[in-house]
Amino acid sequence: MKKTDLEKQKALKLKGKLNAGNPLNRLADTVPAVDRREQRRLDQAAGLVSFPVKLHQPLIAALNAKAQADSISVNELVNTLLAEALKD
Repeated sequence: MKKTDLEKQKALKLKGKLNAGNPLNRLADTVPAVDRREQRRLDQAAGLVSFPVKLHQPLIAALNAKAQADSISVNELVNTLLAEALKD
């Protein structure tokens, strides 16, 4: 193996280590992060089911703005709006 190839391999290895490192967590001092498996278990215990949908961008922006104004999560807002809309 040539010296240049060896240096390339070292650079790729270093880049991989940097990318695999923990990203900066801006909310580290507020709430400890829950791993995906634990979050999935908590969601299932609460009776929550993932339901992905595709919506137009203006509707997403309006949902985000309303959720921020009401100080609730977008999931809670959508849940409330759908429940109200489906009442008979």
